[in-house]
Amino acid sequence: MATNLDLQEQEQLDSLKAFWKSYGNLITWTLILALGAFAGWRYWQHRQAQQGLEAGAMYEELDRAVTAGDLQKVGRVMADLQQRFPKTVFAAQGAMLAGKLQAEKGQPDAAKASLGWVVSTVDDADLKAMARLRLAAVHAEAKAFDEATKLLAEPVPAAYEALRADRQGDVLVLQGKALEAVAAYQRAHAAMSDKVDYRRFVEAKLAALGSPVGTAAATAASAPATGASK
Repeated sequence: MATNLDLQEQEQLDSLKAFWKSYGNLITWTLILALGAFAGWRYWQHRQAQQGLEAGAMYEELDRAVTAGDLQKVGRVMADLQQRFPKTVFAAQGAMLAGKLQAEKGQPDAAKASLGWVVSTVDDADLKAMARLRLAAVHAEAKAFDEATKLLAEPVPAAYEALRADRQGDVLVLQGKALEAVAAYQRAHAAMSDKVDYRRFVEAKLAALGSPVGTAAATAASAPATGASK
């Protein structure tokens, strides 16, 4: 036959009932919110993964269009990718691909739009730096030297300092400012490791300006402060 709970057990039950009466609703809602937050986090993870797959598929389609040189399809897929997945790395890399092809195919305005989107929208410092260098080249080829110079005046990660100096040299050459170009190429050459193949191109640029690497520093140092050209 069942026996009555002893006094200690009864006190424990009464205490538990009183506690639940006071805090039961709070505990229940805290649990609901915690479970809801966990479910939301899992949904966000799933959504991010799904968006990544969709954006990746669109990027592959864009890459194929770039390889085929299909400018119309490139523009269409790029616009869709930017609209639907603007914060993904695929959108940024896609804009870089599109900008490169558009510049090569003689569509500077389209290239400026694609590369400018990366510069103004993307948070990744490396992609932003690469886009800025390419965009400066597009502006320079269009003789928009002020725009190119402004872009190259912006700070870049240390890994891109040499390339920025090299691009500054290219812009200065197009402006006919040979002495200033030599100084820029010299900075680029000094900042590059001798193991980097591109360093040979910088040396060739210096030689073409009549300033071999060994004498470039002296030539640059002798340039007037106003940057007068030869």
